[in-house]
Amino acid sequence: MSKLDSIRSRLHRLIGWTDVDQSHVDAPMRARRRHRVLGYAVRKSRYIFLVCVFVLFLRAGLLAGDNEDGRQSYEDVRALSFSSPREDHPITKLMDEGEEKYRVKLEGQSKTLKEAVEEYRRRYKRGPPRGFDKWWEFARKNNVKFVDEYDGLVGDLEPFWEMSGEELRRRVGQVGQLPSIDLVRIKNGEASTLRMNAFEDSEVSARANGFAAMISQFAPSLPDMDFSINAKAEGRVLVPWEHRKYPNLTRTDSSVGIETMLDGPFRPDWGTDGNVWEAWRRTCAPTSTARRLFSSLRNVFVSQLQSYIPSDAPPGPDFGFASTTAAHSLDFCSAPHTHYTQGHFFSDWRTLPVLYPVFSPARAQGFMDIRIPSHYYYGSTARYTYGWDPVNLELGDTDKMEVPWNEKHDQMFWRGATTGGGSHPPGFAPQYQRHRFLRMTSDTSSTPRLLTFPLPPSPSPSPSPSLSLSSSSPSAPAPPPPKYTTSPLPLSTLNTIMNTAFTKAVSPASYPGGLPALQSTHRFSDAVPLGEHWKYKYLVDIDGMGYSARFMAFLASGSVPLKATVYQEFFEGWIQPWVHYIPLSDTYSEIYNIYAYFSGLPRAAIDVLGGDLDLNLTAEAEAEAEGQQVNHDAWSRPVDGDRRLRRIARAGREWKMSVGRAVDMEGRCPSFSLSSFVLYSRTRTHPDSVRIQTRARVGETLGG
Repeated sequence: MSKLDSIRSRLHRLIGWTDVDQSHVDAPMRARRRHRVLGYAVRKSRYIFLVCVFVLFLRAGLLAGDNEDGRQSYEDVRALSFSSPREDHPITKLMDEGEEKYRVKLEGQSKTLKEAVEEYRRRYKRGPPRGFDKWWEFARKNNVKFVDEYDGLVGDLEPFWEMSGEELRRRVGQVGQLPSIDLVRIKNGEASTLRMNAFEDSEVSARANGFAAMISQFAPSLPDMDFSINAKAEGRVLVPWEHRKYPNLTRTDSSVGIETMLDGPFRPDWGTDGNVWEAWRRTCAPTSTARRLFSSLRNVFVSQLQSYIPSDAPPGPDFGFASTTAAHSLDFCSAPHTHYTQGHFFSDWRTLPVLYPVFSPARAQGFMDIRIPSHYYYGSTARYTYGWDPVNLELGDTDKMEVPWNEKHDQMFWRGATTGGGSHPPGFAPQYQRHRFLRMTSDTSSTPRLLTFPLPPSPSPSPSPSLSLSSSSPSAPAPPPPKYTTSPLPLSTLNTIMNTAFTKAVSPASYPGGLPALQSTHRFSDAVPLGEHWKYKYLVDIDGMGYSARFMAFLASGSVPLKATVYQEFFEGWIQPWVHYIPLSDTYSEIYNIYAYFSGLPRAAIDVLGGDLDLNLTAEAEAEAEGQQVNHDAWSRPVDGDRRLRRIARAGREWKMSVGRAVDMEGRCPSFSLSSFVLYSRTRTHPDSVRIQTRARVGETLGG
């Protein structure tokens, strides 16, 4: 018998297998051998389990790291060539559906006070607050468009209906004593700002002063009351799920003092005894993934966007488009792994685990702050306001640095600091929203991405001598629908459409590897004035420490904002994605295909694709030879795509001039104040409604 046969025989005897030569082994012998193997497996079960876990972790990629060297190159996938041309594109559908939704909502607003009262009662199951008729007069006088859309305001205030007016007043006074929270006091018809804590803050009272200015013209008609205003951009209030579901599990009487309510003196910095994520995940239900697991095995950076196209098409994972921002689409309770991608979960500022009324310019999922308009939106500064003249201190409808549409660059533009989160716990800065975006758009490698772009139109036998390469005139005839094809392109080529850079490194020591590591993978450039943005068609808007305060300025410009955010602001329900701005997912991976839909194939792709695509450049070459000025960035721009992009730019500007005005923010403040006063002055008995007098029929009960 050979050595190999001997080994095989031993193995067979061990595990109970038999071959022809072993047929004489009886059944009891085989049973004893199987029992021996089973006993061995039981004794070694812990090792077998560890091996299985190790293999699972390898599969999940948690031990593989960021394997940059293992990424495919463009040459590896170039053989994919081009997909079969197709005529449908999901962005067309998203735009058409968005425009219809916005039209229906706008046309459905109440036309009379009686209709407004009935709609208020239908939505919120209670009558509107006292003074609603005066607010209606203000709204009609100032042509306020959305007179029924206050779901966000009512929802923010809803938890406080459980408190008595005395309890609410006491909590406002208590929370106003904490660091970075100011009071706006209305007394004897005047609004003023009070700072009850000596804590030094870089933005001391700025938001409170802004709110006081917004509400000042209504102060003479408002009762005496206080508002506790958050001085920070970050959210402040995170109440555990159990305390909201079962209030008896927590203290409901704040007369014991705020230190008792918070289980000790409040320290503004987390220090070493917690972080935002650990506090935040307690706002989820106990059965949620965030409460049952500390993390997840899923890949954080894989987009889960809907494809919208048949499964037999090859556009790839980057061809999914968000119908709205991550403020609505991300659920951190069910997908806790995604919290690593958002810096607000790593903020240094300690949150409040008790339901205190704190008024903030924005709030993310899970927070219970009450939203008010941002002071950056209401006031005028050179840094955040479109059309502001800092010399003459005047606000114009058109910024002096504005650029006509046909002269704007077909590029994505972004500038900003490395803000976006704190360092509790430290070491996660590379995954914050701004850092991920800059690292992606700074990549000059040959890593491929699949791009779906419109095919160039068939060459004309006799091109027009005037040669309009950027035909986007509203009077031009509608072009035939383009056909789209998909092909891989290296990131080094795709990122030629990106003009993005950090302008300032904030706390670089908290970045792994320090400033050298930060600069090695992220593009840096000089800071630019706000007006520099208007030279570009695409303006990327990304959260910083909180919401982005440049959004209103971007809307007012003649360019198109691409917004990625996890925050909801005061205008929630008033604005429509894909009509007034383009929403981005939290991964940004679809941004190249967004560009390709509107602006076509990037010019730098010509050299990469070579002769794979039949490009007709004859007309352009002849025009240049004759001395005509040719916009090389727009040579392949699809006419219909450019029309649609310009339509979003115009709609966004129109929205800012008619819905996002300062007077609309002022209009929200009295409605907010009136609702707050009902809460502020009520007894614990829930008022079903309030009587409202109208000029037309004095004494008629519209509000109940």
